[in-house]
Amino acid sequence: MNGFGRRTVLCALAGGSVAAAGCLGRDGDSDGEPGAGDGDGTAFGTETVAEGFDVPWGLTFLPDGELLVTELPGRLHRLDPADGTTTEIGGVPEVHAVGQGGLLDVAPHPEYPDPPWVYLTYAATNGAGESTTHLGRGRLEPDGTRLSGVETLHAAEPFVDSTQHYGSRVAFGPDGMAYLTVGDRGFKDFGTDHVSQDTATELGATLRLAPDGSIPSDNPFIDDEGVVDSIFSYGHRNCQGLAVHPETDELWVSEHGERDGDEINVLQRGGNHGWPIAHYGCDYGTDDPVGDRPHERDDTVDPAYHWPCGSGGFPPAGMTFYTGEAFPAWRGDLFVGNLAGQYLGRFTLDDEVESAGALLEGRGWRIRDVAVGPEGYLYVAADAEAGPIVRLVPA
Repeated sequence: MNGFGRRTVLCALAGGSVAAAGCLGRDGDSDGEPGAGDGDGTAFGTETVAEGFDVPWGLTFLPDGELLVTELPGRLHRLDPADGTTTEIGGVPEVHAVGQGGLLDVAPHPEYPDPPWVYLTYAATNGAGESTTHLGRGRLEPDGTRLSGVETLHAAEPFVDSTQHYGSRVAFGPDGMAYLTVGDRGFKDFGTDHVSQDTATELGATLRLAPDGSIPSDNPFIDDEGVVDSIFSYGHRNCQGLAVHPETDELWVSEHGERDGDEINVLQRGGNHGWPIAHYGCDYGTDDPVGDRPHERDDTVDPAYHWPCGSGGFPPAGMTFYTGEAFPAWRGDLFVGNLAGQYLGRFTLDDEVESAGALLEGRGWRIRDVAVGPEGYLYVAADAEAGPIVRLVPA
């Protein structure tokens, strides 16, 4: 068990209601929206930075303050938050934009712009039409209009005939290594033979790679013949959020459950995070539990926070720890995008993870990703056709 323990979310909190009266509209309307659920009095306004994106999926800031935005169909944009101008970046690799596949996450090299590598995760196919999650990179040209020297660094094995559960986020840890989440591709054979429990595959796992795509010699399973060398942790279903804790350097993920059973996890080096042999969710359309309850086992890692079967769940997406100065009361809090619930979830992290409520409710925005800007504002991507990029600013 990690230091945050287990926390069951009540169904009322999963819906996380914020009073509609006094809530802000778009484009910096008057009045503030109170901090959701904890009464801290934090007020914020919302501003539309840019709109018209086709299912924006990933956000990341460059050191110069500009924002990179991925679109699921396979486009990458550079966005100037100051005036909202966007530039499409050429040279992006061909992606498999079918089902849940496409161009997914984006991250700069930790020492960007020297070297000027930009990393992408995406779904792509082999010659047989099967697909898998890829990690690639290219150099962002000085004028910011094109990636050059694009190369595939890693393709998760095996390729399969599915368009579900690719993951996928990429983040650089404090060790300078690239951590890549790979989904379980939607396999339903719940048991010990499931791909997420089969460490001879890279499905349902978090991978640890060097920035050039090679396998670090100190990976946890490097000397285990039955485990793929790239695996850092396994037993995952579909992690679509990944962030490094700013104080502990731990890697945190948000993970989709089966029926509810959504989780926030602190990754454990070499750890089995349970899916599907240990899970708090149920099989879709039933009240039948999938596997044992995680607290009943001592061979799997308990989630830091979870939504049990029947709670309504929290279909999670991108996440970030707030480290800015614009909202002092939020420093150290975790923000996680909610898809079906259409809000931004806020969580406090004291002795344990606690829900602090919901922001941006009632606007019809599936929150796909969230990032902290250099001025301390929170930027969010709404996952929709003609989706906007909006920011939360002090009221």
